[in-house]
Amino acid sequence: MHIDILEELGLSQNEAKIYESLIEIGESTISELSNRSKIHRRNIYDSMSRLIEKGLVFQVIGRGDNLYKPVDPHKLMELVDEKRTRLEKIMSALITSYEQKPHLEAAYIYKGIEGFKNYLRDMLSTNEDAYFIGAKGAWFDPRLKTFIEGFLTEAKKRGIKYHTLFDYEVREGAVEVPLAVKKPFKYLPKKYSTPSMVDIFGDHVVSFTGAGLMKISDDITIFVNISRPLATSYKTWFQFMFDMCPEIE
Repeated sequence: MHIDILEELGLSQNEAKIYESLIEIGESTISELSNRSKIHRRNIYDSMSRLIEKGLVFQVIGRGDNLYKPVDPHKLMELVDEKRTRLEKIMSALITSYEQKPHLEAAYIYKGIEGFKNYLRDMLSTNEDAYFIGAKGAWFDPRLKTFIEGFLTEAKKRGIKYHTLFDYEVREGAVEVPLAVKKPFKYLPKKYSTPSMVDIFGDHVVSFTGAGLMKISDDITIFVNISRPLATSYKTWFQFMFDMCPEIE
């Protein structure tokens, strides 16, 4: 069953159930769909009308009882593309309005995988180099693969560079991470490994726990502080630690 994903694409719960039922059986009458999906006939008619308007279902005429058939699922991708196209048309205006507002000092929290993505989007928005203390390669959690590929490409376009102090464990357990991030990086001495991390970029200081080697927990909590003086101070402390750490052999 893929009801949740279909709902995320903009279908109501009933529409998703009906469309998936039609995909599974090929074609159906209203009565059969009602029995199969456990949706009242009246609600079936209402949802079917909307599915037809969206181009996901069509009616078969001339074969006794009215039959309904699903359109090729590739139509779903077309719907996604259409939404993206509409969003792209207004994106420039939205960004302009957002950037015109003054960004005062603030503190807030992101949660979970989607919150982790939000913190990375914040990093892109600053267009400034990023500094990492206690890094563990959390970006390379397999669940973030597609997102990170796009993130790294966009960061490169914007000229964002990474300055990294990895936890010692990365040196032995995640050797591919430094290769992807590239220099300048160093490793903290083993006795200074911790379960926490601090990232600094632009006027942001971001701290969190809940990350291991190339993975993050489902309920990770990310604390974000926005303050240019605070971020500048953390960058100074970062540079002190970076200078004190051993050179990479």
